[in-house]
Amino acid sequence: MYLMPASHDRLTRQLAFLSEVDQLKSVVRANALMDGSRRENAAEHSWHLALWGLVFDAPAATINMALLHDIVEVDAGDHPIHIPQDHAAIAIKERAAADRLYAILPDDQNALFRAHWETFEDAATEAAQQARTLDMAQPLMQELLNISQTEVDRDIIRALLATGRPSALADDWPALYAYALGLLDRTNPRLDAETAARLRFLAEADRLKTELRATTLFDGSRRENSAEHSWHLALYALTLAEHAVRPVDVDRVIAMLLIHDLVEIDAGDLPIHTAASDQGAKEAEEHAAAIRLFGLLPQAQGAALHALWHEFEAAETDDAIFAKALDRVQPVMANLATGGGTWPTYNVTPAQLQTRVGVKVQRGAPAVWSALEAQIDAWFTADQNA
Repeated sequence: MYLMPASHDRLTRQLAFLSEVDQLKSVVRANALMDGSRRENAAEHSWHLALWGLVFDAPAATINMALLHDIVEVDAGDHPIHIPQDHAAIAIKERAAADRLYAILPDDQNALFRAHWETFEDAATEAAQQARTLDMAQPLMQELLNISQTEVDRDIIRALLATGRPSALADDWPALYAYALGLLDRTNPRLDAETAARLRFLAEADRLKTELRATTLFDGSRRENSAEHSWHLALYALTLAEHAVRPVDVDRVIAMLLIHDLVEIDAGDLPIHTAASDQGAKEAEEHAAAIRLFGLLPQAQGAALHALWHEFEAAETDDAIFAKALDRVQPVMANLATGGGTWPTYNVTPAQLQTRVGVKVQRGAPAVWSALEAQIDAWFTADQNA
């Protein structure tokens, strides 16, 4: 648990918050991945929910709520909706969690992020209502498409659709509600072509949750997957946008980071410190993956997201330069948190880290790199003296 010193500068508090909420990747939810391999965690759920928001043209406020809505579960845990709960007690625990976690941030961001969470909880705006509708739809569709679904699972889904929270979809998204019932009853239901294409893309995106990266979680307990990494990066963008070397459109940066690793569904992850000769072949595989994956969407939307992915890869615009900087710096923070992490495995030298990572971070977010340099230098000095 993070305990904030009495004196803390703004960027240090922001980085401390981003480190602390890494624990959301270890909060296990009730619903399974679509391949049935394991239960989902709250961080990858938050990424998938934000992606649902992006694909269904939700406003930025809805996507931001998706990124932030489950952070209180770091302290309060997840509470499955199909099990009777003491909702008053849960509310007390979650508010205590919000008091601690958001207060790590500078005061203005504490107020802003907490307001996003409270607005979501209270469904106080149209954007919040959309976020809550998506938050019912995403796990419902995930469970309905789970290839390891049991009859017990089907009974739970049927009960939830009848009288549980997802029953609200009958009013809030009637076409999806009817489609869900059809899947449950195996009546070969149909949706309009555009919605069906979006759901196919979002179902395929679920596979990113099983793509493991070289980097571990900040507690070193296991390797991170690319979906929860993408959630973390989007939260980095929301938190650190003011430190971009030039002003950026934070909503576009978040969208980039939500989709930037989708190609790894086909192409896999290639650690940054692997041999340069492997990078060229990986690039070709990623371009082929982008064509296939974004091609699942309605044509205009798929083309727009494909172009956004290309923009991130090229790293020539201010938005992409900042997004790329965040993509490079988050693993550095994970490695620092775990005593060097993967650096010894790949025999990383200070010069390599500067060339492959530092230069890109300094190009897009120099203040963030400066904030970490003393820790980086100290680790390499200690390693050389060991």
